Amino acid sequence: MPSLLLTAIIAVLFLSACRKPGDHHHNGQSSMYSSEVLDKWMTMQVRLMKNSTGIPNQAFSRPYVYTGIAALESLAPGLAGHTNWYRKWNGLSGLPSAQHSVRYYYPANVNAAMAAINKALFPNANSADKMAIDSLEAALNESFLAKQSQSILTTSAAFGKAVAAAVFNWSESDGYKNASNAYSPPVGPGLWVATAPAFANAASPYWGNNRTVIAGSIHNTQPGAPTAYSTEPGSPFYQMVKQVYDVSQNLTDDQKSMALFWRDVPGVTSPGHWLSILQQVVRQTKTRLDKAALAYALTGAAINDGLISCWKTKYHYNLVRPITYIRDVIGHTSWNSYLTTPAHPEYSSAHSVLSAAAAAVFKELFGNIGSFTDHTYDYLGFAPRTYTSFTAIGEEAAQSRLYGGIHFQETFKIGLIQGRKVAANILSAEEDQKKE
Repeated sequence: MPSLLLTAIIAVLFLSACRKPGDHHHNGQSSMYSSEVLDKWMTMQVRLMKNSTGIPNQAFSRPYVYTGIAALESLAPGLAGHTNWYRKWNGLSGLPSAQHSVRYYYPANVNAAMAAINKALFPNANSADKMAIDSLEAALNESFLAKQSQSILTTSAAFGKAVAAAVFNWSESDGYKNASNAYSPPVGPGLWVATAPAFANAASPYWGNNRTVIAGSIHNTQPGAPTAYSTEPGSPFYQMVKQVYDVSQNLTDDQKSMALFWRDVPGVTSPGHWLSILQQVVRQTKTRLDKAALAYALTGAAINDGLISCWKTKYHYNLVRPITYIRDVIGHTSWNSYLTTPAHPEYSSAHSVLSAAAAAVFKELFGNIGSFTDHTYDYLGFAPRTYTSFTAIGEEAAQSRLYGGIHFQETFKIGLIQGRKVAANILSAEEDQKKE
């Protein structure tokens, strides 16, 4: 049964679709446009993510979600029944007033918001990428002149840029600046230690303290303790680790391909992979501008808040990685995981949490779209992978971490549950708000 939030969304989009194409003064105008402008900016943001350096993988959840929120809020005057969406965004303030009597050209609202927010969120982008942002904004504005007057485009751009400024200012206080503060990991049996080959310090140990973008999204999402640590060969923990080793010795070609397909770094990053999936789904379903922006914002929220929940778990339990146990306890001293082990604790699996959360929101927003083929890594020469459901995409992303040798089976299964709980909280935000 759809949540109240989704029921409300469906009603809003239905009312939007009933507006006449020439009616600029009424709510709902944003539904009259294709998502072409958003498609072009998704391509740009995937490029920015792929080319960025020195940023932790999970941190790319921030540009995904804040850009999606900026896109959606830039359409506020053109969303039928728009009732203070910002109240669902945890602490967002300073948005421009949505003037429903003002004439806007909504693709121009989005174009300005996307250009401004991407410039702000990627301040260290290389010069070519910065020029590409400006060029895309200018090219789209030039194309709009064939359809609308300069005065309307100027008004639209001003609204979009004001939205982007408010969202970016809000984003700067979410805690990410403190996520990599000095940290001394606890020491003891079964606890995480730096792993080969880089033996890097713990990555973003305080990411779990970040502010979520939707209040209550991570309530009751923390899993219980992992399997009790033991070095005894007959113990459940030993057998759990041995499974990782045994699997690594007999990887099939498809299992290797799966692991590499979901490696994501180097690549477009894990949040960027799901942004690429969103872009492909929007194209496949011919989704209109308003719903595409909503999907951008809510899938981004699921990924961002899911990773905050995951990082709370990681640095609460500080569980040892398979490579450490396999080398030090089982005795395979030269063993390496198929994928390089990330520099943070094992439990829970970030790929599993973010993928399950994103997949659950995709399922709610788009339903069953039938067969879907993911072409994200065509540019690397990887064969595209085909799925029968959004749930299946998330489950494969999780399973791939076992084949990569970096997570236990228990861990990715727990991560799937954790991510789905985050998504359920986000999708019930409307109902929770009414109870407050």
